[in-house]
Amino acid sequence: FERSKARGIALNAVVYNAVISNCGRDWMKALALFDEFQRCDLEPSIITYSALISACEKGGQWEKALELFEDLQRSGLEPNII
Repeated sequence: FERSKARGIALNAVVYNAVISNCGRDWMKALALFDEFQRCDLEPSIITYSALISACEKGGQWEKALELFEDLQRSGLEPNII
């Protein structure tokens, strides 16, 4: 991921979603990646939000997970069961 960025390869939402999903308990890294995602003008999907919420949940950050869930709802996306 980092090498691709260093080489100037354009990364899309699928790549960011996969990297965010692999953050596990590192919720701060997941949120930093999401900030980068948004700076690239990429559109978050239910998969993006699910990965972020999962990272926050695993990291014990339930308040941030709830905030992200509310952001998901405000975005017009419909939550589902994954």
